[in-house]
Amino acid sequence: MNPSFEPAAAVARHSEPTEANIRELVYAFYDRVRADALLGPVFEQTIAGRWDEHLPKMCTFWGSLVLGSKQYRGNVQQTHQPLPGIEPRHFSRWLYLFLDTVEARYEPAAAVRFMEPALRIAQSLQLSRFGWDYVIPDEQKALLERVAPRRRKSDADEEAHDLPSRPRGEPFPAKIIGRGSDDA
Repeated sequence: MNPSFEPAAAVARHSEPTEANIRELVYAFYDRVRADALLGPVFEQTIAGRWDEHLPKMCTFWGSLVLGSKQYRGNVQQTHQPLPGIEPRHFSRWLYLFLDTVEARYEPAAAVRFMEPALRIAQSLQLSRFGWDYVIPDEQKALLERVAPRRRKSDADEEAHDLPSRPRGEPFPAKIIGRGSDDA
């Protein structure tokens, strides 16, 4: 069996993400990426010699998303655009390895806090890279629906969130209060 297709090693599963266990997750995940026959060469070509810089940045990125620390400063879309040779199969493989590593390390309620943004970011990156007519693979859509099912609207929801109607293109129907740039 190809070792890159083996599930993540079993470790104690965390009930809540912390900076320390996010660091463990990131380092374990990128160990798998580096060993992976499909992803390893792509990452090595891009990050060779800069892993000590990249990994702490990824810890900050996931900490910002999952813990709300808001310390990450960067543009995910811009960072991933110049990567040559990236195909849909690379995204699917990245997602498999990431979700499997998360699932092995976190209890389900905590794991979802990583999985939902990972799937949404992957879909966004794929659409921007392959064009807006690109069809997200069904297995990715199914994963996102399983991880973060869309709420079905009920009549009570529609009444509670009924906004005033406005013509298309008109500004937001509520007055925005605050100082404008012309106010000195």
